Amino acid sequence: MKTLEEILPRIKELDSMPSVPAIVQPLTALLRQNPDRVKLEKVVELVSYDSTIAAQCLRIANSPLFGRRNTETVRSAVIALGITRIEAIVLGSCVNRIVPHDKWAMDALTFWRHCLGCALVSSRLAKLIGYADPEKAYLAGLLHDLGILVNMVICAPEFRVGIQKAHESGIPLHSSEHQHLGFTHCQSGKILAEQWHFSSDVTAVIEHHHDVINATSACPLVAIIHLSDLLCRMRDLGYGYYEAMGVDLAGDAAWALLVESYPALVKMDLARLTMDIDGAMEEITNVVNAVFKPEPAVAR
Repeated sequence: MKTLEEILPRIKELDSMPSVPAIVQPLTALLRQNPDRVKLEKVVELVSYDSTIAAQCLRIANSPLFGRRNTETVRSAVIALGITRIEAIVLGSCVNRIVPHDKWAMDALTFWRHCLGCALVSSRLAKLIGYADPEKAYLAGLLHDLGILVNMVICAPEFRVGIQKAHESGIPLHSSEHQHLGFTHCQSGKILAEQWHFSSDVTAVIEHHHDVINATSACPLVAIIHLSDLLCRMRDLGYGYYEAMGVDLAGDAAWALLVESYPALVKMDLARLTMDIDGAMEEITNVVNAVFKPEPAVAR
């Protein structure tokens, strides 16, 4: 068992890891400018410098999510995806590299399938309820479990015990983390998100996606990711084990928070909403599987 104060120096060390791509800082700075000022060719140039990020852009641009386009160049992928989706891919690739191969306590593809699945469900749910920024929901869904990567690096032995016990007992991973580490991925993820200057709403999601009631900002976004995370974990896009839990959408605190922000949701047919999400699950699963194919050849 450790305290957050004990692990803080080790989290700060993640800033200087050589595995974090050198292009991330200049590229994210470029992407966060006013869209009218972002130069497409500069984005293409920076993305092309990193083969993993470039390949990921091509995978997603060619996925069913974008109509199975025949996208063969980084330039066409950047145009197809848009600035916000490119930022999500860059940050996802960046956080992926903080975990050395020997530190993975769970299957890496299982982890990223859950994160990408949550991103896709979050975007779809955001559109269904009328949330103004579905792309921000996608980004937050992709990054919500940042702290799991942190815990695998800085508390590898304790985290391995935690996930093993979660598998054996069928309890949520964050509950097992609290028992065996003394804190959860929500707390450690928040620390790294603040160090890396993530936006305040995405940081709130990372901190509170299992604790919606205590979120004091970005409440609708936190609620969307909370519900999407649950839906994924109940539908074979979780952490690779069965969780003994049920999802009562109407009775969940996250749904109550959404209704406060979107009063019209009181009249929404929740069964129909859930059916719509369920109906998209096969498509979402296909997209997730398509993304995790071998890297395609990359052309600018």
